[in-house]
Amino acid sequence: MPEVKNRLIRTVPKVGIRPTIDGRYGGPREALESQCLQMARLVADFIQAEVRTADGQPAECVIADSCIGGFAEAAACAEKFDRAGVGVSLTVTPCWCYGSETMDLDPIRPKAIWGFNGTERPGAVYLAAALAAHSQKGIPAFGIYGRDVQDAGDTTIPADVQQKILRFIKAGLAVAEMRGKAYVSLGSVSMGIAGSVVNPDFFQEYLGIRCEYVDMIELLRRMERGVYDHAEYDKAMAWVKANCKQGENRNKPEKQRSAEQLEGDWQRSVLMAMIARDIMVGNPNLAIDGYYEEARGRNAIAGGFQGQRQWTDHITNGDFMEAMLCSSFDWNGIRQPFVMATENDSLNGVAMLLCHQLTGKAAMFSDVRTFWSPDAVKRVTGHTLDGHAANGIIHLINSGASALDWSGASVANGQHCLKNWWEMTESDVKACLDATKWCPANTEYFRGGGYSSNFESAGGMPCTMVRMNMVKGLGPVLQIAEGYTVQLPGEVNMVLTERTDPTWPTTWFAPRVTGEGAFKDAYSVMSNWGANHGAISYGHIGADLLTMASMLRIPVDMHNVPEADVYRPSAWARFGTSELEGADYRACAAYGPLYK
Repeated sequence: MPEVKNRLIRTVPKVGIRPTIDGRYGGPREALESQCLQMARLVADFIQAEVRTADGQPAECVIADSCIGGFAEAAACAEKFDRAGVGVSLTVTPCWCYGSETMDLDPIRPKAIWGFNGTERPGAVYLAAALAAHSQKGIPAFGIYGRDVQDAGDTTIPADVQQKILRFIKAGLAVAEMRGKAYVSLGSVSMGIAGSVVNPDFFQEYLGIRCEYVDMIELLRRMERGVYDHAEYDKAMAWVKANCKQGENRNKPEKQRSAEQLEGDWQRSVLMAMIARDIMVGNPNLAIDGYYEEARGRNAIAGGFQGQRQWTDHITNGDFMEAMLCSSFDWNGIRQPFVMATENDSLNGVAMLLCHQLTGKAAMFSDVRTFWSPDAVKRVTGHTLDGHAANGIIHLINSGASALDWSGASVANGQHCLKNWWEMTESDVKACLDATKWCPANTEYFRGGGYSSNFESAGGMPCTMVRMNMVKGLGPVLQIAEGYTVQLPGEVNMVLTERTDPTWPTTWFAPRVTGEGAFKDAYSVMSNWGANHGAISYGHIGADLLTMASMLRIPVDMHNVPEADVYRPSAWARFGTSELEGADYRACAAYGPLYK
């Protein structure tokens, strides 16, 4: 496994396990103590074996020093959790306990309760009582209750309980990890795109993230005054020359840049990537040359680069910078992807961040460009769409800033895929680089030159398209569409991409349709999408995103996750059970943002 480097100023959030118990001594407590503690250790071992944080570290569990039979022990547990940096708590019990006396009262720490389904002791009765107390006190909690009755001595965790525990823990750790970090805005609003109007109230109140603002001229200052690691720059340039294949220059002859200008574009592209990273997370090597302030960085868990047009009308575009930062590797080797939003679309940057925090994989930024119906594809190319694409496809394509992982050149079990960054191998890196060409930028769009990544994503990969939108009077709203990538025959792909810019990376996306609402067909997905951009994650992670969004009190206005997989706090059911989307809106409005 590649080395895990803690590049953010942080305490890695831990999972707190709270074994609760019937507090009555003289029989009940003594009889249950061993079983309660065993249950806590069992679930801690399970979580630590199955869950990693986005930086690749196994989740670490902290267990209360004793079973919790009343508020004094609950307070001692809370104090221990605060000292240990616990970001998410899971209460476990096989028996009746005193609900409001044993509950976790922290208002911002995501919390769940697993009440053992056994008939010897009423764990389910405690679960219901404790969840009612959480609802009454306005502190939502997730309920975990196995479908099938277990024997008292059964030390297994049923599959349905495992699924809920994993979904809750992954989402809870992601929420905790974002808190106290920054989004760094390099520049301001790009071409009037609403998502790049960076709203500090949204970031602070819903995500616990502060906004940092850096003018784009800071990149130019550092380039011209040499505020970067010169040895790393030489290493990076050598790596680029050895590994980054130059693609076709599709500019008209009179619009093409000279060989000297193209070489300068490479030099500036590499420097921009290095400098943007340094601005985000710092670089101790800068302090050696006396740049102490620059060495510290901004503790940014995500960022965005305006680029167009004030920067790109004058100087090299940000495509290489964004593509390489968002990839799982660079000239220093395999490492955790960064989240860097194109055109400073901070709302899409947030969607990318949610995806990465849940999966540990590179998230893709893309335009949601064109819907191609089966009839339109047939008319233009003569090809009949079938399989996942039978209802039509959406062309995901942007100006060349997509993470190279999204070529799908990595292979596992004979299938093209994206891997967790810590599972990447040198052969995966080589395959992604070999699948990518770097085409000189379209100088009609990018007058200052640059390079754009160019590849076609492999087909058959499960993926989820995500978007955070902001609506006046409502606030943030999330959209989720699960589906698959599609590989078109070479000639068909060429005909369709020639109608836009064939030097940019292409992903053909087929959403999974349900025949109803926004997922009636693929056209309906495109028609209901809330903005011009989308974030794409490998895998079907819609259910995890729904759980995470409910923790943040952000409603979801469209998704194609099966109802059986929708997992939200138990209090959501009190806002309605027959129409879950409406209940989600009402619950989020009633509770308000997590950090307000």
